[in-house]
Amino acid sequence: MVGELYSQPDMNLRPFAAPWRWTPGTACHICTTWQHEVVCAACRQRFHRGGHRCRCCATRLDGLNGLHELCGHCVQRPPAFDHAFAALDYAYPWDGLVTRFKFGGACELAVPLAGVMAEALRVAMAAAPAGTVLPEVLLPVPLSGARQRERGYNQAWELARRVGPALGVAVEARWVERVLDTPHQTGLDRMARMHNLSGAFAVTAAGRIGLAGRAVAILDDVMTTGATAEALAATLRRAGVAHVQTWVLARTVRDDVDP
Repeated sequence: MVGELYSQPDMNLRPFAAPWRWTPGTACHICTTWQHEVVCAACRQRFHRGGHRCRCCATRLDGLNGLHELCGHCVQRPPAFDHAFAALDYAYPWDGLVTRFKFGGACELAVPLAGVMAEALRVAMAAAPAGTVLPEVLLPVPLSGARQRERGYNQAWELARRVGPALGVAVEARWVERVLDTPHQTGLDRMARMHNLSGAFAVTAAGRIGLAGRAVAILDDVMTTGATAEALAATLRRAGVAHVQTWVLARTVRDDVDP
């Protein structure tokens, strides 16, 4: 059963995160066409841009014509995670949808956004070279208790609990926790974000047992500087995790991608 593939966090911390069901008709959140999906099939196809990305941080490398696997930043300073995947660019129209999903209480957007993410991951996995390590466990980036009560749900969990079962990957929400309620990261550069996140994450006792020696993927909604994934990956490494990937719905576009 799908319900056996993941652990559900404390329901008291996510009062508005019950599964959302479509009504007989709704308007597409992008083109406003009246139909039966929150984001219609035509818009998903029209705005789902593929392309070449850095293997480490998932930033776009289209201008390099696929000749390089890594961006210049990752060549000089490899991150604590081994590989990153992004389904979308954080650009129109997805940036607006993600903002409403994350900050506007639009939990219903988890359904179409997780669908886009899962399908893109299926394609990426099918095209992965032989010997590519696939994650055994999917870990949604945790929120602090205060932030989750403020928001009403954890957007990373809402994506992970749909993406994991769709791909047959177990999801665990209780094996890592956010022990510091850090300030909002919006508008901060990488150094400021890393400073905010120092000591922010911890692996629980159950997580130390369940994660030792395993391959995992961290799941989040957006990667901007990579500071959150870097801090959580470093915490997981110290707990004995053997391989760490980062899966994000959307990746901001960077200019510093020279090899």
